[in-house]
Amino acid sequence: MSERLYAVAAAWREAAHDWNPAALAALYADDALLFGGRPDHSVGAAAIRAYFDSYAGVILSASVELFEQQIVETGATSLLAQGFCTFDFNLAGNRRTQSRLRTTWLLDWGEGKTRIRAHHFSLVPEAPPLGD
Repeated sequence: MSERLYAVAAAWREAAHDWNPAALAALYADDALLFGGRPDHSVGAAAIRAYFDSYAGVILSASVELFEQQIVETGATSLLAQGFCTFDFNLAGNRRTQSRLRTTWLLDWGEGKTRIRAHHFSLVPEAPPLGD
């Protein structure tokens, strides 16, 4: 199971190396769900492509490394992985940043090719969100 997860992460890194929105979007199922770094919820192939396109000229390249992943088989052709990642970004203006995030990927390979069906990466909270 973990081989499949890390193969998708490697494909994501390859597509993000020169920030290729088409190659990134191709890693997702046609009906995929994405909660990424923007406030909106991207649903479906066109919205996910638009999400990655929205970073053109901002992100020049990116890399992601998964760690502490917990993997659950959710069906004969799917798995759910949750854990953490480190994102390294090469941004316009010769800026570099690094972020540590929580990760959730639901992967499915029922149609022969492993694709991301759901993606939710978010900041690690400093404290529980209990309000005032």
